[in-house]
Formats: sequence, C-alpha cells, structure tokens
Amino acid sequence: MDLYGEKSRSTAQKLTVTLLEAIVLAASALVMFWPTASSWAASIGWMLPQGVPARRYLILGFSVVTLGRMAFTMFYLMKRRMPWSEAFTVPFAFAIYYLGFALLVLPSDAPLGLWDALAIGLFLLGGGFNTGGELLRDRFKKDPANKGKLYTGGPFALAMHINFFGDILWVSAYAIVAHTIWAWLIPLFILSFFAIYNVPMLDRHLATHYGEQFERYRARTKRLIPFVW
Repeated sequence: MDLYGEKSRSTAQKLTVTLLEAIVLAASALVMFWPTASSWAASIGWMLPQGVPARRYLILGFSVVTLGRMAFTMFYLMKRRMPWSEAFTVPFAFAIYYLGFALLVLPSDAPLGLWDALAIGLFLLGGGFNTGGELLRDRFKKDPANKGKLYTGGPFALAMHINFFGDILWVSAYAIVAHTIWAWLIPLFILSFFAIYNVPMLDRHLATHYGEQFERYRARTKRLIPFVW
C-alpha cells in the first residue's frame, strides 16, 4: 500500500498522536525532575547527582520543541493519509527520544560545555532541514505552475531525503547532551531504519509517481547524507 499517494486529513489520528506524545513528554519530565528520582534510581544501582543538572533542562527543551514541530508538521504540512496503526506506533518511536534520553541523562552531572553548544546547533540545523525543507516543498506544491513537478530545490538539492537526515541530526543532538556513549545507539538505530526501510519505500513511490523526473534527480543527488550517500 502506497501511503504517500493517498491524501487525507486524518484529524483523529493526528490528535491521538499529539496527545500520546504529550503524555510521554510529561512522563519524561517526571523522570528527570520528580524529587523521588534518586530513590528509584538507587534501586537499580544508579547514583544520581545532587540537584538538577542543567543538561536535563536542555533535554526537556529539545523535547518540547520537537513536540511542537511534529504537531505543526502533521496538521499543516502532512497531506497523506495516516492509518490508525501509524497513529499508535509513532508515539512509541518518540517515547524512545523523550523517555530514552531522559533516562540516559540522569547519571550525568557534567556542566554544559562546547559540545552541548554544538548539540544545540545540530538540533536547530536538523529541525531546519526537516521542517524548513517541508515548508519550502509545501510552498512549491501550492503553486499551480508546479503541478506534477518533483521538488528538488532548497535543502533537497543536497540529498533526496534531507528531511530524514535532519531527523538524524536532531536526534544526535539529544545523544550529545545525554553525555553517555549508550545514547548513540538511538541515532544509529534511526539511521539504519531510514537507510533500510524509509528511504527505499519513498524511492519506490517517487519512481512510480514522477518517473523520468525522479530518475534524473536520483542520478545527480545523494540519497540521505549530503556529499556522502
């Protein structure tokens, strides 16, 4: 089934996704800031720092911005149908970000530094590639003169799936702030998932829908990572 070719508002599904993501985000805030966090952490062998390190606030800030950006993307930019199965699996994926990084950051009491400044830059750049690129594509699609044309401008000139690359960047920003090597398993998983599943699926849709336009685009443009692949 080609979901990218089916248009629908799917309002109920999108509201469900947003509500479930908000619940998970609230749970992640409890994990990081609830006064009894040290007690349950000690029960599994974690010794948490005294007070609340600033990097926990940065993790929460990333999650709040991500929730808002995802809601904007779904309700304003996303035109395809969202099946109910997706409405329940998407929040699970974001639980990995919101709750996963909230848990992984707990043992760290390291002060914020230059690497965390880099993380903020990666987070903004990734969000720009993702949402900014989709905004430019939406504007292109709304112009009647571009009906039936494949959008290859803006950041999509750097890679065919630059929006997915943006996801990898902002998830990597979380991993830097979490301040543990284990956090890098999450962006590595996301990279693998995109390369193995999302990119081939979307390529099939684009090849079917745009034909020769897409083949010319594919011949001159990297698939996912600018200048690399």
